[in-house]
Amino acid sequence: MILTSALQAIGNTPLVRLQRIVPQGSAQVLVKLEGGNPTGSYKDRMALAMIEGAERRNELRPGQRVVEFTGGSTGSSLAFICAVKGYPLSVVSSDAFSPEKLRTMQAFGADLVVVPSDQGRITPDLFVRMRHEVDRIIANDNAFWTDQFNNTDALDGYAVLGREIVDQTAGTALHTFCAAVGTGGMLVGVGRAIRSDISRIVALEPASSPMLTEGFGGPHRVEGTATGTIPPLLTPDAYDEARAVEESEARELVKSLSRLEGVFAGTSSALNVLGAIQLASELSPEQTVVTVAADTGLKYLAGDLYL
Repeated sequence: MILTSALQAIGNTPLVRLQRIVPQGSAQVLVKLEGGNPTGSYKDRMALAMIEGAERRNELRPGQRVVEFTGGSTGSSLAFICAVKGYPLSVVSSDAFSPEKLRTMQAFGADLVVVPSDQGRITPDLFVRMRHEVDRIIANDNAFWTDQFNNTDALDGYAVLGREIVDQTAGTALHTFCAAVGTGGMLVGVGRAIRSDISRIVALEPASSPMLTEGFGGPHRVEGTATGTIPPLLTPDAYDEARAVEESEARELVKSLSRLEGVFAGTSSALNVLGAIQLASELSPEQTVVTVAADTGLKYLAGDLYL
């Protein structure tokens, strides 16, 4: 089928069963490969839902500037959506995030503001300073802020991901869905779509920033997760349990994922898979744990992740 727009290429990503890195006797682990989206990230789903939601409500006018602060993938996705739809975009990001992501935003034509980090680390203060830049752009340019941390339209985009999982696993006994939390939108949106088909939803976070499990944030290098606050979209009824996962173990798992399973992804994806494997080890072989590879490893080649 010939698509009439690149926006129609969003979604319908593959779901694969891991074969070699899941210990024997564990539940099976399924991974949704979201790197198959146009910008190589599941954030394409969210970005499209937020822009089209604003269009439906006439909150976003033709030609109006859009603005967002982001660790990278949301910015890349918004740059893609805005390029297709004809909106100018300003993105506020930081040198704490991969240069590939920053360059992708610019490749799609976005204006980029880079806020310096504390030695490349993702800290709660960084997001405060990024937000201040967003406020400045709104005041100067009358820009529309997509506000990904509060925008409930994002849940509609991620609900489609959840429905795809249900369709792809028809006849399979699902037990647990798990994923790391950034804005919380993906976990909540998918969870709402699959709640009746699954027993447990688990929110994951890096152990160095255990806001959900211990009540405080901290510095880490898992892009797209753990901002040091509990995101507004992540309501208490959205998940059954929160677990902290060691970032160092996830970073080691990245290489096994690519070399043994052919799953080429970044640190947040490895955190998801590591959490899924740990959960699977507590279940029986006839049960199933599902998680998401958030994006493609192509976004992380300039750093030290694959060294």
